[in-house]
Amino acid sequence: MNNDRIFDGIAEKFSSNIYGTTKGKLRHTLLCDVLEPYLTTPVRAIEIGGGTGVMTAHIASKGHSVVLTDASKDVLKQAEALLADAPNITIRHQYLQQIEDLDSFDLVICHAVLEWLDAPFDAIDFMYKNMKPGSRLSLSFFNQDANLFANAIYGNFDYIAKGMKVKKQVRLNPKQPLSATRVVEHCESLGFKIIEKAGIRCFHDYMRDITHQSSKFDDLLALERQYHRQAPYLWLGKYFQLILEKEK
Repeated sequence: MNNDRIFDGIAEKFSSNIYGTTKGKLRHTLLCDVLEPYLTTPVRAIEIGGGTGVMTAHIASKGHSVVLTDASKDVLKQAEALLADAPNITIRHQYLQQIEDLDSFDLVICHAVLEWLDAPFDAIDFMYKNMKPGSRLSLSFFNQDANLFANAIYGNFDYIAKGMKVKKQVRLNPKQPLSATRVVEHCESLGFKIIEKAGIRCFHDYMRDITHQSSKFDDLLALERQYHRQAPYLWLGKYFQLILEKEK
């Protein structure tokens, strides 16, 4: 737990880097699209590592009760400001492994958390073990397969040859991207039923003219929405999203 990456001291930079860019806007929109069918009836939800609370605010705006957790006190200060007037929200400062009531929730959300942990597969095991039968998990993570593909396009062959490891870790670069196929296999081996798979940003990050990320954003969003749940494109998403159900 103690070696997991948290964002105390860099919360402002973290927030602007994610939500102040087209990549952040696109990621949030597509994650919400995939979640939408599972928010049509009232649910009690918990967001693990929810940061500044942008997703929590979205879910609460639809009338659901949400608990927001994060290991960083700094990002939770931003969340408190963002969510000050939002109803049905509880904020907790805690690590994933400290959550003792996971079995009281219908929907668990864990987005962009695994890649910052020392033991991401242990985290998946913890959630499966403690979720109640019939509950669902929206899991997204930084996709190692897409990361390799992107670096090949950029010509970073030495970096790939070294296993895509750097001597000096940049604090906003995920410490442990995960293979989408390996996560799928692991979740199935535990007993999760996979309801849905989606790639998040299957095209955006590979565009040759990066000005089109902004100038053609609406066209890009439409294309992402059309193809991001279809093979082979979904496997190229810079992030990968799964909707999982713990079977009864």
